[in-house]
Amino acid sequence: MQVIENLKVKEKLYIEKLENGLTVMIIPKSGIQKKYIIWGTNYGSNDNKFIVPGENDITEVPNGVAHFLEHKLFEQKNGTNSLDTLTALGVEANAYTTNDHTAYLFECTDNFYEALDEFMDYVQNPYFTDENVEKEKGIIGQEIMMYDDYPEWQVYLNAMKAMYHENPIKIDITGTIETISHIDKNILYKCYKTFYNPSNMVLVVAGDFKQQDILEEIKKRLIEKENQGEIKRIYTEEPETIVKEKIEQTFEVSRPLYTIGIKDSPKDQEEIVKKHISIEILLNLIIGRSSKLYKKLYDEGIISGQPSLDYEFGKTYAHILITGQSTNPEKVYKEFKEQVRKMKEEGINKEDFERVKKLIYGGYVKEYNDIQDISRMFLADYFKGINSFDYLEEIEGINLNYLEQVLENVFEEERMVLSVVRN
Repeated sequence: MQVIENLKVKEKLYIEKLENGLTVMIIPKSGIQKKYIIWGTNYGSNDNKFIVPGENDITEVPNGVAHFLEHKLFEQKNGTNSLDTLTALGVEANAYTTNDHTAYLFECTDNFYEALDEFMDYVQNPYFTDENVEKEKGIIGQEIMMYDDYPEWQVYLNAMKAMYHENPIKIDITGTIETISHIDKNILYKCYKTFYNPSNMVLVVAGDFKQQDILEEIKKRLIEKENQGEIKRIYTEEPETIVKEKIEQTFEVSRPLYTIGIKDSPKDQEEIVKKHISIEILLNLIIGRSSKLYKKLYDEGIISGQPSLDYEFGKTYAHILITGQSTNPEKVYKEFKEQVRKMKEEGINKEDFERVKKLIYGGYVKEYNDIQDISRMFLADYFKGINSFDYLEEIEGINLNYLEQVLENVFEEERMVLSVVRN
């Protein structure tokens, strides 16, 4: 069993790669009552075109299959729903689908092993029929319509549409009413068999466990499956340019919503952790709560609170998102661009840089206090080829020179977009 220790946060991570290809990550948390487990597959809404291991032909499936599968796995052959079974045990269970991965999870203080029985059973035993697939289309159709009426989601999705020409990230994770109408049980079984192979999955467990004991408990509940080898995923080439600079939509909202997007290239992944941290520092320096721009916009009543600042990236996409509410989104966008220009011309203030760097480091350390945060972080980062501890190590090596390079190369005006939802 591989052991990775980080002395900065006094944490150990145990990693075991099983014979069937499953990666198990164990985070012992001595003395805490809560237990958390998350089981993810490296399969998200972007994976619609692929070659199954052992086959030569390309398989292409409708948008929304990964999310549809996530919904269907809870349904059991005996007519029960595993989510209800877990809830009855006093367990908080859930699942989610992203562009890159799908995950199933639960958190509890009691009945962990009874819940583990149900949890590992439903993830490994899909049950799809013509009838239950057809019924699910109605349920997911309602979810799609609900998101169509959700301004916070639309302002995000429109930013994706403004940035991306071909990448499926611009399509809703749930698919559309039209695309899900083409999903049947054969498609679901094929995608399950391809992507839910242990060699494409990671299981992370955190709590007061002895690592060897919990590993044996997990192994006992695994169904025998062979490591099938690598899935060849096929993605359409995405141009580096944006589609259009602005998309506006009307909704019933009390105050306009905005997302400023900056399209980045996913190609330079060698220093991705260092780059990610630098972008986080830069965003806080430009428009974070302690920045001059934030104070100015806040004092003028243009914004009422700190916008969310994110850098999202995967194998085929990377972008910055700044999202918030404003009485004048266009002014926020104009002032943001001016502040970036000014910072490029005048350079970055060293004292501000050191202060924000410490602030971000403190945020990273704080994440290790919560078993949910730490487990989800290790799972998502693993699928990106990252060890989460790297963030604690890499932040020390970031200097002003590197930060200014990232500012110059990533914060380019011709790659910026504005998505607005207003009344």
